[in-house]
Amino acid sequence: MSELVTGEAVALELRPAKLPSRALAVVIDLVVAFTVYIVVTMGIVASTASLDEAAAAAVAVATFVLVLIGVPIAVETLSHGRSLGKLACGLRVVRDDGGPIRFRHALVRGAVGVVEILMTFGVVACIASLVSERGRRLGDVFAGTLVVRERVPAGPARFVPPPPPWLVGRFAGLDLSGVPDGLWLAVRSYLTRMGQLDPQVGWAMAERLAGDLAACTGTPAPGDVPPAAYLAAVVHERQSRDAQRAFRGAAGGAAPVAGAGAVYPGAGAPVGQRGGTGGAAVPPAVDVAPVPPREDAGPGTGFVPPA
Repeated sequence: MSELVTGEAVALELRPAKLPSRALAVVIDLVVAFTVYIVVTMGIVASTASLDEAAAAAVAVATFVLVLIGVPIAVETLSHGRSLGKLACGLRVVRDDGGPIRFRHALVRGAVGVVEILMTFGVVACIASLVSERGRRLGDVFAGTLVVRERVPAGPARFVPPPPPWLVGRFAGLDLSGVPDGLWLAVRSYLTRMGQLDPQVGWAMAERLAGDLAACTGTPAPGDVPPAAYLAAVVHERQSRDAQRAFRGAAGGAAPVAGAGAVYPGAGAPVGQRGGTGGAAVPPAVDVAPVPPREDAGPGTGFVPPA
């Protein structure tokens, strides 16, 4: 797996395509291109039989350049790096920063590909791919592109850690309607990977995400709560609301509350429910007042409940 860093300092984990899959994609593209070239050439020869040799040679060269070079460049440009062979093999050409390619990238790859693929029967391209750390041929090096795998086997689902028990229900009054989906995705991604980050880097990212989340909700983040715990508590609150709406829609209004009765790490007893009228369940409430974190809490404390 290759980690690329975009201009926004966002790390992208991309899987560079291996030489066998790239070679198979190139073979499929060449078979299709040469089939079209032969059919077009036969039609042009039949229609230009009355031309002299110089004109026929010019038409042949123009056909070769247009079909075997121009068409692949146009296909990669319009499909954002997915030719017929790459589509069949689950590959795509992207820029070094992970973005979609443009016409100039496809033009450089196609022009260099004439030399390293067509004129040398792919020998130069294979050697360059074997030498390159990310399997890039010369066309990719000059164009600043990379061929990556799109169809990646799904790994195990990442678990979002629960918040400390003394924060459950504390943010029940937050307005979460203004939080965009992109921010929720960033928060969930941080929570699932915060154990793999450097403590100082993870603390800084949590502070930045907590600030963005507070700006969207219109309520500042509490100063006595670590930013990572604040993010986990808000995500838990959103999940609880989604579960309540789902259960109420299925049960006609009386539904259990998500998170009620769950035992959290470090909690002495499960969080219970308070009774309501008519037996309808209400959101869980915390009977213990919020306790500020320890004074020695710093980057890397994570979700350890206070002593």
